[in-house]
Amino acid sequence: MNHKRACVSGSLLLMAGLSAFTAQAHPHSFISLKTTPVIEQGQLTGLKMQWLMDELTSADLLYDAGDAKPDSPVWKKLAAEVMANVLGQHYFTEVWQQGKKVKFTALPPEYRLERVEHQVMLSFVLPLEKSQPLQGASFQISTFDPSFYVDMTYIKDTDVSLPPGLTTRCHISVLTPQPSEAMLAFAASLDKDDAPPEDMALGQQFAQKVTLQCQ
Repeated sequence: MNHKRACVSGSLLLMAGLSAFTAQAHPHSFISLKTTPVIEQGQLTGLKMQWLMDELTSADLLYDAGDAKPDSPVWKKLAAEVMANVLGQHYFTEVWQQGKKVKFTALPPEYRLERVEHQVMLSFVLPLEKSQPLQGASFQISTFDPSFYVDMTYIKDTDVSLPPGLTTRCHISVLTPQPSEAMLAFAASLDKDDAPPEDMALGQQFAQKVTLQCQ
């Protein structure tokens, strides 16, 4: 998918009725994130993620779903389409340990798309290619759209949480960057048909960084 249209799915391309602000500046779509590490036998095996899309971004999917019941073939088909686009962008996520990027497997073990009042939420498990020992380890996790067409944000620090039983061994935190005035002005100058230079990785400048540190 073209980076300038790096929305979660072709079904999620924004409709014409954008506000005056979003019609003239990046980002154009907003996703609220929640993440919990998946731990098995003392090792990090993946990330359980929930992506809640804003009402405007959700509108097309809700229209396509109509009155279909949860877990119906209609919702499963939409979930597969959205997940395919997420996979095409490597889950929009990077995990680093000791300066090395951690690889993911190509397919999630589970995923689901559902209605949450007037919004749509995608839930899935992002699986690591190889399990990573937790003892004495530190991981850095970021989820972002490189083009910043989509803003992907943890609204509250508590939207990143540890599974039960891990709170005594590990600490997890969210660092929200403070882009420069020049960077903010540049993002605001881009309209919906503009794309920043790919090597600029504009979205990375705004990406929150989650740190998982274990004893």
